[in-house]
Amino acid sequence: MDQNSSGGLALAALDADDLEVISAHTQDAVISASDLAFQKRHAAFVAMLNRYDWDADDAQGKGREHKRRRTALHFDRVRGVRSRGFDPKHPDTVLNLLAIRYVPAGEGPAGIVELVFSGDAAIRLDVECIECRMKDMGPVWATQNRPAHSAG
Repeated sequence: MDQNSSGGLALAALDADDLEVISAHTQDAVISASDLAFQKRHAAFVAMLNRYDWDADDAQGKGREHKRRRTALHFDRVRGVRSRGFDPKHPDTVLNLLAIRYVPAGEGPAGIVELVFSGDAAIRLDVECIECRMKDMGPVWATQNRPAHSAG
């Protein structure tokens, strides 16, 4: 984990454990379909998201300002991309990221990275291996709403 010059996070993932850390930091990020791009020529998938800054919050969500940050999520070595539960061609679609998961495909590092969204939507990245970067780009802004999850 590293802090970049904007005071935000800069993380890299090269295995499933690293990806779980990025998943925790991006939980409840809000993403517009217009901010998703598969760059087939470069074997890359990029998402610009509005990340809820869990580190700036306390455990009860009281007494501190709730913040969101503009954050880039970048995957390399992507062979293909599939989506379900939404039409990526509709730029006004807004997705709420719940988790990022890795499913290995047999022996070796290849597998599927799945971005899981609320409403049973998902993006599946067919990857040669896990190679992901997350970087807060700025700006940072206050929000009145703290994401809440029902127990059970």
